[in-house]
Amino acid sequence: MRILTSLMCLLGLTTTAVAQQQRPGMVDVDLELVLAVDISYSMDMDELRLQRDGYVTAITSKPVLDAIKQGIHGKIAVVYVEWAGSNQQKVILDWTVIDGPDTAGAFADRLAETAPSRAYRTSISTALTFSAPLFDKNAYNGLRRVIDVSGDGPNNQGILVTQARDMVVAQGISINGLPLSLKAPNSMSVDVDDLEGYYRDCVIGGPGAFVVSLNDKAKFAEAIREKLVLEISDAMPPPKFIRTQGKPTNCAIGEQIWRDRYGDANPDWQ
Repeated sequence: MRILTSLMCLLGLTTTAVAQQQRPGMVDVDLELVLAVDISYSMDMDELRLQRDGYVTAITSKPVLDAIKQGIHGKIAVVYVEWAGSNQQKVILDWTVIDGPDTAGAFADRLAETAPSRAYRTSISTALTFSAPLFDKNAYNGLRRVIDVSGDGPNNQGILVTQARDMVVAQGISINGLPLSLKAPNSMSVDVDDLEGYYRDCVIGGPGAFVVSLNDKAKFAEAIREKLVLEISDAMPPPKFIRTQGKPTNCAIGEQIWRDRYGDANPDWQ
């Protein structure tokens, strides 16, 4: 996007003009952002509350507000989605423009007033395919479109997460990840040892995609704030956040664990 902006300046064009050509009559923003948050039963109520409070705190923080202010339009549009299994996706707060402390505070207040819920299974793939059409249903022209997905386990329901990722990225949408490694894997869970690697190799995608991993409950707000600043500013993520080459990841590991443990062969991925 930075290269595109430079080329348009050389040609005497603005990103606003390009956005208006794409979707006339819409409100121009620097970023359209879907916050897609895991509410599966593998998250206990304390973790769900910490996660919710982390977003409430981060969206009103000075670093996030400064990043918004420094954009070309000085505003972003955000929608907050909760997800779990294939039939459990819900828009909690619909598209909202955030352009300063007042609008950020109003968004945070409404989010804080909504109690977190819980649901069964983990379908990152459906979270992605549910979130992607939300961009075409809003009233905004974003210079970038991003789905920010957080979760504490691998996909175990719905189509393969790589299929969903590729479909979403093909629409010009980037996917960033916040893998939550807050508990050690156990024999009763559908967890993996390297959730960060799973998100890097199987979930994120698109220009500038990155992962911010969280393994300390006390750093929820800090991790969310850091991720939001990177997304809003379109900054180059530090090397530790960028996908790197390493040992190949089995992107169907969640489905395989579920099948082996519960005998439920998910028909969507076979």
